[in-house]
Amino acid sequence: MTGLDGHRVYLDWNATAPLRPEARAAMLEAMDVAGNPSSVHAEGRTAKKIIEKARGQVAALVGCEPSEVVFTSGATEAIHLAFSTRRWDCIALNDTEHDAVHATAQLNGAPVLMIDGKPLELDCNVFDFYRDGDPRGSEDLWRAYWEDREQTLVCLSEACGETGVVEFCNAATVWSDGEFWLRDATQLCGRAVWPGPYAQAPVNSASYGGRPAFRAASAHKLGGPKGVGCLVVRSGIDVEGKSSGGGQEQGRRSGTENVIGIAGFGAAAEAAQRDLEAGVWEPVEKLRNILEDRLAEAAADTIFFGKESPRLPNTSCFAVPGWKGETQVMQMDLSGFAVSAGSACSSGKVNKASRVLMAMGFDEITASSAIRVSMGPTTTEAEVMAFADTWIDAYRRRKTRAA
Repeated sequence: MTGLDGHRVYLDWNATAPLRPEARAAMLEAMDVAGNPSSVHAEGRTAKKIIEKARGQVAALVGCEPSEVVFTSGATEAIHLAFSTRRWDCIALNDTEHDAVHATAQLNGAPVLMIDGKPLELDCNVFDFYRDGDPRGSEDLWRAYWEDREQTLVCLSEACGETGVVEFCNAATVWSDGEFWLRDATQLCGRAVWPGPYAQAPVNSASYGGRPAFRAASAHKLGGPKGVGCLVVRSGIDVEGKSSGGGQEQGRRSGTENVIGIAGFGAAAEAAQRDLEAGVWEPVEKLRNILEDRLAEAAADTIFFGKESPRLPNTSCFAVPGWKGETQVMQMDLSGFAVSAGSACSSGKVNKASRVLMAMGFDEITASSAIRVSMGPTTTEAEVMAFADTWIDAYRRRKTRAA
């Protein structure tokens, strides 16, 4: 028997969320539309209406104007598009950013200033967390580093996909004419966050201290299809198209739009907004806490990453130092449970310690021992407890062998 009652249990929602029925229905309907959205005839106008409806649905979720939504093939392309808008004089990014941000920053050619991996707290002064030889730099150091640089891009995710830690910072907008923010909202978009006034806030709420220049999101993280996402570009900011062509998406992303995928994205965004308003993520947070209490009780040497910081309600990342993460993932998979050893883009790299956890100050052994359990509104307590029992059994067998 595997999983629960002979059925597999899916606990890897941060890698991709199951397709919502609303998204499936919208995509099936869009499949019957023959027109190219750039065509002026009736069939083309019908396809265009599907795209513009979805643009409004996504804009409603993220709290922006529909004209600010640029559809892409996913968050990775959206991030590339933000980086390619101009030649940056300096790029600052958190050590814990997704590989899509890290890799793109290194390719840009501009000097890169790394932010300490310590989670940012509410009402923080972001300057306190920057370093360049000094583990805790100052505003003076920050300004000295950027002296005579007019175009600076600051990258800070809304939430870390591995640990679930939500990165709040009140300096989330343009500080001066030459400094811009890119926020990766891929994991946060469509999920409730806490504490206090931040709970269930739109991802670009004024509670975050202002609207960033750019924000990236992906459909499949909130129950839409894979292969479609968006870059939200604040009005008034010029974006040069990454590729030449027919000038689709206001000239910012040429190429015939993925009408079917965009339709699914819009429907998923609308459903996610309803879920936020209904508070469906609050029970998920309780399940996450139940799981962690159960594991901590049975395995006192377990480390729960980001437990003292605001986190996504569905995410638990933990480790027993010395017990390889990929070993645990395989053991759980054979037992019918789908979990991961980190972000989906890097967890397939065998024997590689988590860069995110090492940036947070953990040693390589601990960072290579982590697994991530991520849940959703359809996850049940029975499924969570079945996973906990299976993991604890494996933990105890390991302890017995080591004795």
